[in-house]
Order: sequence, then structure tokens, then C-alpha cells
Amino acid sequence: MRKLLNEELDRLTVEEFKQVDKVPLMLVLDNIRSLNNIGSVFRTADAFRIEGIYLCGITATPPHRDIHKTALGATDSVYWEYREKTTDAISELKEKDYLVYSVEQTEGALLLDQIQFSGSQKYALVFGHEIRGVDQKVVDMSDQCIEIPQYGTKHSLNIAVAAGIVIWELFRHRG
Repeated sequence: MRKLLNEELDRLTVEEFKQVDKVPLMLVLDNIRSLNNIGSVFRTADAFRIEGIYLCGITATPPHRDIHKTALGATDSVYWEYREKTTDAISELKEKDYLVYSVEQTEGALLLDQIQFSGSQKYALVFGHEIRGVDQKVVDMSDQCIEIPQYGTKHSLNIAVAAGIVIWELFRHRG
């Protein structure tokens, strides 16, 4: 086996990325404090051609050196908007017929490995604060909550890791 060279990867330019069809998935970052997590989510959104990201509350916005460090330019390709209140972002998405799933441990949450995502449905995934999680008001507005099954002594994941896991599951089920 030989590692591929960058020029062999058929990467899109930023302009090409902006023109191609996107996965009808919006990400909502609810008061994320880590700039590295924000940058990592941008990079994952670029990798899977996600429609866009709402940055809400205390979540920092580009341009920022520490976001750029992990985003590696994805803040230029991925569409994003800022909302002071996460609830405003959720209301907008629901008006546009997105199913809103908060990634949070709640009563009645659906386990990620048991969800069947529809190829024709638009989704929004909400990821919350690194310590407090998704705000309860946002959980209340969500159509459902998703829980990532975990079997160790810790029952939380880094938000960038959780986003990667859930995005991949949705992406692979959509076909």
C-alpha cells in the first residue's frame, strides 16, 4: 500500500464546494466554549458536505486563530450563521421543515444505533455545551433526542467526537 498524495485525492476547491449539492443537514452549536471543538465541527461538516452550521450563544465565530487551527480552512467552505439565542435558530429550522434532534441524554432519547434516518428528510443536529449539554429549552423544542450508546465509566464524549459519530451515522444511513 502507498499513501495517496494530496493531489490524488480529488479535493474540491472552496468555489466548487459552494456549488455542489449538500447533505440536507444543519448543525447547531449551542453555547460551545472550546474554539478547537468549533473548528473540528467545521472540518467534519466540510468532509461530509453538510449544508451549514448555526453558531449560537457563547459559541465563537470565525475568523479566529484557534478555530482556524482545527478547521484548516473549512470556515471558508462551510456556510454558517450566528444566532444569539439557540431557540431562534431552532424556530427557523422548524419553519423550514427540518426535524430537530438534540444530541443529549434524556428520558426517552433514541439510541443512535437504533435510528433509521430517511433519505428525503431534512435534519438539524444540536450539540451542547461541554459541561452542561444542550439547554433544556432547546431540548423542549426538539423533535427528538439522540443518545450515543456508551459502555465505559464515562458517559460523555467530547462534542467534536460526538458530532463526528452522529454525522457519520446519518450520512451512511442516507445512502
